[in-house]
Amino acid sequence: MSPDELKSKISAGLLSFPVTHFDDRGALDLDSYQSHIEWLAGFDAAALFAAGGTGEFFSLTPEEVGEVVTAAKQASGPVPIISGCGYGSVIAIDIAARAEKAGADGLLLLPNYLIKGPQKGLYHHVKAVCDATSLGVIVYNRDNSILGVETLKQLADDCPNLIGFKDGTGNIGLVREVTATLGDRLCYIGGMPTHELFAESYYGAGVTTYSSAVFNFVPRLALNFFNALRGGDGETVRAILKDFFFPFAALRDRQPGYAVSAIKCGVELVGFTPGPVRPPLTGLTPEESGMLRQIIDHARGHDRAG
Repeated sequence: MSPDELKSKISAGLLSFPVTHFDDRGALDLDSYQSHIEWLAGFDAAALFAAGGTGEFFSLTPEEVGEVVTAAKQASGPVPIISGCGYGSVIAIDIAARAEKAGADGLLLLPNYLIKGPQKGLYHHVKAVCDATSLGVIVYNRDNSILGVETLKQLADDCPNLIGFKDGTGNIGLVREVTATLGDRLCYIGGMPTHELFAESYYGAGVTTYSSAVFNFVPRLALNFFNALRGGDGETVRAILKDFFFPFAALRDRQPGYAVSAIKCGVELVGFTPGPVRPPLTGLTPEESGMLRQIIDHARGHDRAG
């Protein structure tokens, strides 16, 4: 898939980050992972992110990223697979090469590790990754890697395979300036944790799609919300927020890292075996798992085919 083809594809639909499956010892469980990917690929996602943030990219080795992408490509059918990529420039370039060899359709460049850099340094970091691959690249504006409008504009001019801007800052003013300045040069993706809570504001700022973590375990509900948002069905949007996303967010906020752990628990509750999260994350308690089951059950009316 060419960068332009990927850009067109992901601009038109909902995206998601499958969790990475581990066995009881914390090693990759690719058979279980592929079963989950096959199930998710049966729903109407525009693309899936392998080894992304919800997929615990930060706990995977570069070798494991390649293995996860290979497994995802084998199981996803026609659904494009976008690989996580990140850390410093040298490691990111190595991961990009592994992902491309594994058959990835694109890259999501997550924030660089630990250190904040000046705009000039961020420019060279992103450009180095774009120059090292033929894949379409999406930059994730968040934490240590927040690109200014002029830096992003220069990258868009200098890197033909830079196709997307994903925002996790919550800074709607910056997002709107980016979308107004760069227009249709990039696709714009919402990337806040549990982005559905912010989707209406981002949609008004020109961000037409986003990545849904809960698609991992309630894909129909996630799609019904997305379609209601894009169709202007405010009543359905509010009902799903009230019945599912607000209580889910309250559970998610009980501990740091539950934005990943709660998703993995949800995958287990719907019948898969994703295994534990890797440290430093911790799993939900049995009580909290029961709370999540109640949230899912309460929202069943919104999880119908639509």
